[in-house]
Amino acid sequence: MTDDLRTTRAVACEEAENVGRNDSANPTLGEIIAARFSRREMMRGALAATAIAATISPRAFDAAGAAWAAEPASRFDFEEIEAGIDETHHVADGYDADVLLRWGDPLFPGAPAFDPLTQTAEKQRLQFGYNNDFVGFVPLDGSADRGLLVVNHEYTNEELMFPGLRRQDSKQAAFAGMTRELVDIEMAAHGGSVVEIARAGGKWSVVADSRYTRRITAETEMAIHGPAAGHERLRTSYDTEGRSVRGMINNCAGGVTPWGTWLTCEENTNNYFWGEVADDHREAKNYKRIGITGSPWQAWGRFHERFDVTKEPNEPNRFGWVVEIDPMDPASTPKKRTAMGRFKHEGAANALSADGRFVVYQGDDERFDYVYRFVTTAKVDMANRANNADILDDGVLHVARFDADGRGRWMRLVQGEGPLTPANGFASQADVVIEARRAADLLGATKMDRPEDVEANPKTGKVYVMLTNNSKRKADQVDAANPRPENAFGHIVEISPDGGDHAAEGFAWEILVKCGDPSIAAVGATFSSATSANGWFGMPDNCAVDAQGRLWIATDGNGPKSTSRADGLWALETEGAGRGASKHFFRVPAGAEMCGPYFTADDTTLFLAVQHPGESDDDKAPGTFEAPATRWPDFKPGMPPRPAVVVVTKRGGGAIA
Repeated sequence: MTDDLRTTRAVACEEAENVGRNDSANPTLGEIIAARFSRREMMRGALAATAIAATISPRAFDAAGAAWAAEPASRFDFEEIEAGIDETHHVADGYDADVLLRWGDPLFPGAPAFDPLTQTAEKQRLQFGYNNDFVGFVPLDGSADRGLLVVNHEYTNEELMFPGLRRQDSKQAAFAGMTRELVDIEMAAHGGSVVEIARAGGKWSVVADSRYTRRITAETEMAIHGPAAGHERLRTSYDTEGRSVRGMINNCAGGVTPWGTWLTCEENTNNYFWGEVADDHREAKNYKRIGITGSPWQAWGRFHERFDVTKEPNEPNRFGWVVEIDPMDPASTPKKRTAMGRFKHEGAANALSADGRFVVYQGDDERFDYVYRFVTTAKVDMANRANNADILDDGVLHVARFDADGRGRWMRLVQGEGPLTPANGFASQADVVIEARRAADLLGATKMDRPEDVEANPKTGKVYVMLTNNSKRKADQVDAANPRPENAFGHIVEISPDGGDHAAEGFAWEILVKCGDPSIAAVGATFSSATSANGWFGMPDNCAVDAQGRLWIATDGNGPKSTSRADGLWALETEGAGRGASKHFFRVPAGAEMCGPYFTADDTTLFLAVQHPGESDDDKAPGTFEAPATRWPDFKPGMPPRPAVVVVTKRGGGAIA
């Protein structure tokens, strides 16, 4: 999908955000793919064979005969839904998709009922937040029927939240309709929620008056941990020691650790800051690389000085981290884990190394940026939860290099090693993690096409990288191995760690699938021939691996002007003759994005997050409070669309699909 068509708030913000700020000379993944398969062309002496190799995983050739001779049986047992767009959500036949939590739902005793016409920041702090993204589930006392739902609240849509407003971040609007009161509501709607839920009679519901209930906002006190804690580049007039910060913002995806804590990831934090520092300021290159340009999405800097870099020049360095939260203790202080690096975090998928260390895979969601990995120094203590309390403060951050021969390497981001020296501005490990992007530039990491979620499969040991798209790829980069001049629909890369060890330095890699409509030859999509007209998808974003080791893909960016279908959830085969076959399971309502797929350990429940319903990609009729694209999920006059968490279960019980 081309840039000039992407006009919804989420898409427009994404376009403004994903300008591709990486001007290093590092090779792009497209160039790596081209080089890899250009060598195959010479070896095989056949252009046609190379063209196929460019877009289909080499393993697909092994299964091609069987796949084309007889359609393989899918491991996913459900009747797929029809792709399309309308005002409500759809799920495969035989399943229920119930709305569990909506923006504004009261969470605490005495919390007011949601009234969009009389909303205040005080009320919002007692209610479920806006634009739910990552969803995780932490069982209580080992029960499959009771646990804590942890939910990110990424950002706010003022034009859908508040009466009488259109989008406020355009040059024409210039935040004219925003007030201190509205900004404070937005800040209270950010962050996250911890909500206890229970299952009875096959249905899940919120547990009223739970002692675990918690709202985290852009004002919640947090501690700074790891190598950047206390560093002068994190000190402000509010926090002269650089060890505490108010709030977390733009929390996108995340993860749940084996010891039951919640990892929530700050993504596009740069666009909350007003102003620019001078060219000779210490942070000038740092802020340029992360994207602080004086063109914010939010009006916060007008009313809160800490979001104006001309008044608090170090404040941006206090955001862009992975935050660890203990949902079992509502009085605990969230901790920003700086050892894991500062960039635009999409997720924090985790695994254990062969020797028991904790490994976290992370994507930096911008065009031409990188895939990272963090490996702890200590091993996880599965017997004593308390021993893992600060395990994330000590370890090694790595960045990925993808080589043309199908091999790859994790490169260490450690001060004093290679170019990460004082001469290049890295006097300490704090400098390395604060400027992880620039450090990765110097190491020669591979530029990727918007790496979003990265998920490890515990059954196979494989790792899947969602590359959403990159419309900035130029026509002169096109070749037989990479035939799309604009990667409008994205693709998925599969990583196989050496020896099955997630801490290994080396890995093999290949493309699992290139996305888009396979019926249009020019698109170059590579879904299995077993994929129906409803089964293909574009713009992979979040993903999940169920207990059976099967991959599920959530999308962001589909719509009337891109694919003529809504975003949703697809089941994608990764093994055997059916590798690359996809089936459509769930569809979001008009204007919405599919986020946060998360399965319970027994696969009997799937949690999904429906974000920003009601947006419109018609610039002549933009979605607003008064005229949204849908009024899902309430469908009541005067009630705005409400982002919500949906819980999917099989009628009659049993594992999903």
